[in-house]
Amino acid sequence: MENTFRNYLVHSGFHDEDIEALLAIATPLDLPTRHILSHQGEVASHIYFILEGICHASYLTDKGKSFSKEFYWESDWIIGFESLIKREPLPYLLETLSPVKLMCLPISVLFQWHASRHPAYIKLLETKLIHKENKERLMLLYTPEERYQLFRQHYPQLLERLADYHVAAYLGITPISLSRIKKRVDTLSENSNFGHC
Repeated sequence: MENTFRNYLVHSGFHDEDIEALLAIATPLDLPTRHILSHQGEVASHIYFILEGICHASYLTDKGKSFSKEFYWESDWIIGFESLIKREPLPYLLETLSPVKLMCLPISVLFQWHASRHPAYIKLLETKLIHKENKERLMLLYTPEERYQLFRQHYPQLLERLADYHVAAYLGITPISLSRIKKRVDTLSENSNFGHC
């Protein structure tokens, strides 16, 4: 696990001294499916780097509804930037969707990076910002069917590993709507393939 994390840091351009410092405080974690990393309304104490598996962040309402915020998988950092910047509790639940292998680091590392405008902090922030812009565009400019097609195109390996209700929540539609969309897409695909025989 440490070697995988080290390789990621090297390829991401971290300096040798930063790599050694991070490895000295990083703790490997093996967790089962449906393990809660942080409850909604809880102050985050750690950030995580995913070596294997999938994690999920979701907003829970007082009425018992759940809204999917984000999925995280191999080589993703899990960092609550809003909570970090505002020094507030996390506004969402963070849990595992599969068995996971993580590197766990105290959030004090991020506070230090933020205070010193460390290149690693800037890079993580820019990556997160680009991802947010992409998701905003997905939700505003495309129909539900187009959203599903784009998700399938960009994340085929993720689609195979997630339950349909998770995908539906992420795309902002109901599981029933997703089922109908998948049937239409599959029918179109079959007809297209038949025409090329």
